[in-house]
Amino acid sequence: MLPSQEKIVTLPQLLSKVEEWRAQGQKIVFTNGCFDIVHMGHVDYLERARLLGDKLVVGLNTDQSVSRLKGPSRPLQDEMSRIRVMASFWFTDALVLFDQETPRELIEAVGPDILVKGDDYAIENIVGHDVVLARGGAVKTIPLVKGYSTSQVVRKILGDQHC
Repeated sequence: MLPSQEKIVTLPQLLSKVEEWRAQGQKIVFTNGCFDIVHMGHVDYLERARLLGDKLVVGLNTDQSVSRLKGPSRPLQDEMSRIRVMASFWFTDALVLFDQETPRELIEAVGPDILVKGDDYAIENIVGHDVVLARGGAVKTIPLVKGYSTSQVVRKILGDQHC
């Protein structure tokens, strides 16, 4: 198994890792998303998220979850492709798929020290903010890199094909 593949875990495996990291006094950061076409905005966001703590856990929407959220033409890449790409980054420490509409159950199970989303969210609108704050954790937003989103990348590619 390749080192990056070892980062891809089931929920029980993740909870075991989190318990081990906590025993070592490490701070757990959590974020989630579809990460359909990974671009510079994603990389900047995730790297900044990781710098807030010792371990970065990423909840990745399953294909079915992405389709429910974004429509039948999405995702553009299947969940195994998306999760392998995400696992290859030095700043991700564990990745787990989730199929629910929101990551709330995952956040409740992991109990991160820091919950992170992009600054396009108000803290009170971040799913799980109440869970993390009630446990004494922090909820933070990270400035997004302007001009980078999966939708913008797709529009650029499709526009270029029509030229």
